[in-house]
Amino acid sequence: MESNTSDIVIDGAPLLRVYKDGRVERLLGTQIVSPGLDPKTNVESKDVVYSQETAQSVRLYIPKGVDSSTQKLPLLVYFHGGGFCIETAFSPTYHNYLNSLVAEANIVAVSVDYRRAPEHPLPVAYDDSWDALKWFASHYGGNGPEQWLNSYVDFDRVYLSGDSAGANIAHHIAIKTSKENPGGVNLVGIVLTHPYFWGKEPVGDETKDPVVRAKIEGIWRLASPTTTGSDDPWINPIDNQNLADLGCTKVLVCVAEKDILRHRGWYYCEKLKESGWGGEVELMEAPGEEHVFHLMKPTCENAVTKMKKVAAFMNQV
Repeated sequence: MESNTSDIVIDGAPLLRVYKDGRVERLLGTQIVSPGLDPKTNVESKDVVYSQETAQSVRLYIPKGVDSSTQKLPLLVYFHGGGFCIETAFSPTYHNYLNSLVAEANIVAVSVDYRRAPEHPLPVAYDDSWDALKWFASHYGGNGPEQWLNSYVDFDRVYLSGDSAGANIAHHIAIKTSKENPGGVNLVGIVLTHPYFWGKEPVGDETKDPVVRAKIEGIWRLASPTTTGSDDPWINPIDNQNLADLGCTKVLVCVAEKDILRHRGWYYCEKLKESGWGGEVELMEAPGEEHVFHLMKPTCENAVTKMKKVAAFMNQV
C-alpha cells in the first residue's frame, strides 16, 4: 500500500520525502541510462565496480580515436551533485554532460557514483569518493585492473570536478589528497561548479532571510543528521580548514549570477588567495543564470562558453 502524505516525516521537496515506514521517495534524478557508444559525440563509456565491499561503480568515458600507443590523456574525476541525496553517475543529465565534456576536452573521465543520504548519511559519500580515487590511483604505471585507465590516462595530469554537492566533495578530496598522498595521483587542478558551501553568517550580499537560510541548512541536516550545523567544516570548509593545504596548483570556480550559492564561490576564491596557497585561482561567473543551469540548458550560450572554458583549463600546459 502506498504511503500517504500524512506519513511523511521529512519533507525535503523538491529533492525527496522520507516516510514513517522508512521509505525514501526521490522526486528528482531517478532516471538512469546505459553506458555505450554515444552517437552524437562518439564518446564510449562503460561501468566498472571500484569497491567490491560496497558494490559502488564508476562510469568511465574515453573520446573517439584515442591511440594508447602514441597519446596519453588527462584524467577528470567527476562527482555528481544533488544535495548528497539525489542523482547518480548514471542519470541522463550527467551521462550527457560527461559525453559532451570528454569530446570537447579530449580527456578520459571517471564519473563517481557514491551512496546517498538519507539512507547513507555523510560522511559516507566522502568515504566512497575517496575509495574511488584510491582505486583509479592503483592504475598508475599501467598495473591496475581496468585497461582503459592503464592504456589511455596520463596520471601526471589528474583533475577533480563536480557541481553543487559534487563540487563540495571535489574540494574535500583535494584536501585529503594533499595530506594522504595516495601513490599515482598528480592532482593538477580542480573545477568547482556552483559549489555547495554554506555558513551560519552571511557572506558578501548573500541572503539574510532566516527562512531561506534555514531551508538550506535543513537540506544539509538531511544529508548529515549528526552535523553541528552550518559551520560544520564539511559544509563550511572556507572558515574551518587551512585552504593552503589544497593539493593542486590551479583552481577554477564557476558561479551563476542568480544562484543563491554564488557568494560562497566568490568567498572561496578570496579566502584561497589569502591563505598562502601557492597556486592560481580563477573565477568565472555566468550572467543571468541559475544554479546548475549548464545541466538544465546544455546548449545555451553560457553553458557552451562554460564548457569551452573548463576544457581549456584541463588542457593548459
